[in-house]
Amino acid sequence: MTGISRRRFLEQSLLTAVALSGASGIKSAQSEQLRLTTRRRGANDRIRIACIGVHGRGMNHIEGFLSADGVDIVAICDVDESCILNAQSVTEKAGKPKPRGVQDIRKLLEDNSIDAVSIATPNHWHALAAIWSMQAGKDVYVEKPVSHNVSEGRRMVEAARKYGKICQTGTQIRSQKGSIDAIEYIHAGHIGKVTLARGLCYKPRNSIGRFPDSEVPAGVDYDLWLGAAPKRSFNRNRFHYNWHWNWDYGNGDMGNQGIHQMDVARWALNQKGMPWSVMGVGGRFGYEDDGTTPNTELAFFDYGSAQLIFEVRGLKTASDHDVKVGNIIYGTEGIVAFTGYSSAAAFDNQGKLVKKFEGDGNHYANFLDAVRSRKHTDLNADIEEGHLSSALCHLGNISYRLGSSVPFQEKTKAFGDNKEAYESFAHFEGHLSDNGINLQQTHYHLGPKLKIDAHSERFHNNSEADALLTREYRAPFVVPEKI
Repeated sequence: MTGISRRRFLEQSLLTAVALSGASGIKSAQSEQLRLTTRRRGANDRIRIACIGVHGRGMNHIEGFLSADGVDIVAICDVDESCILNAQSVTEKAGKPKPRGVQDIRKLLEDNSIDAVSIATPNHWHALAAIWSMQAGKDVYVEKPVSHNVSEGRRMVEAARKYGKICQTGTQIRSQKGSIDAIEYIHAGHIGKVTLARGLCYKPRNSIGRFPDSEVPAGVDYDLWLGAAPKRSFNRNRFHYNWHWNWDYGNGDMGNQGIHQMDVARWALNQKGMPWSVMGVGGRFGYEDDGTTPNTELAFFDYGSAQLIFEVRGLKTASDHDVKVGNIIYGTEGIVAFTGYSSAAAFDNQGKLVKKFEGDGNHYANFLDAVRSRKHTDLNADIEEGHLSSALCHLGNISYRLGSSVPFQEKTKAFGDNKEAYESFAHFEGHLSDNGINLQQTHYHLGPKLKIDAHSERFHNNSEADALLTREYRAPFVVPEKI
């Protein structure tokens, strides 16, 4: 770009886009839209669905399916009995029959009358729950990231194809009209050749503190909650929600919020496979607590003709003002800034607004339509799309986890001749300095640049990195190596 740096233009464009679009892109689709976009069927063709995992995001699943014509929520499954009771209460208050409650997913899947399941468990349960469900003859809506590691995602794709099941990924941006139109605009060449896609996850996260291990809460089947993860004592910081910040169960914010923006970045690049290489840097800065995942992280992906740079900021950030989560797609003739889940704006190389994109959609409706049509190609976020985008999060984390501790005071040459990477790293340092981090006394993890064999979805000659593509599973909670 000429006349203005990419980063400066990024910030100015985002602020302009927000002013023009009202920064209101993150909206829940309305129930009326679900009724309009879901084809009606007769009483004998009703979809009987069970919702698995209803502590947090799973309650959004409940609300979405309660609003759908031709759908009955017949069962609620959660290892925490209090969550089951809450979901049952919400369903009854909506004037619907009370679903039966089940703690053990294995018992739930024995019910042959259930047509489909939605899964909003912790990440380490996503793949196994989905694969077991498809093997039991159910269609699946599974939250993002679809997997806890790269290998699991590919097994999910194989299961969907082998058993002929519909499997939707919970990356709902793919069903938002504003985002769909913006992606079509990019793919049509209106900003020229796309050279760079940035993903931003500026989402401050406070310290989770430190808590001692304790007794398992009443009504919780903790062994079942642990599933494939190693056996260990109960701790509130490794349970509801805060499991996100522990490697045994979560994937940090790159795999939590960031997966949405990672998916948009890959979608915009129109990449249907793995990148050529990945490199991750970062750390957990500003506090010491029970969390093990980074709260500040950069990941660099090389696709040959274009690159993807992803940034997580977990400390307070004001550089982009009200815009903290989104994407910037750079082309030779302009950029497109995604400012929310359903809004975007295109600019030319002089920063002039060219076009706005707005409009909501309904991801649950898209899933139900595909369940009825029996065509996985009708899905906006088929499981293979979910696998590839989730894999990017895992790949960035793998490089980070294999990294060595390096002092900020030593100027790095790790990025070779990649000017965009150096610029991003400089702003990474600036963000930390703005939060009172003394860089002269601080280290960060500098991960290796890992080359990837896109065909095998493994690394080139790196057994240590390959080992992190999967995990040691605790029987009987084992994701099969082959479907």
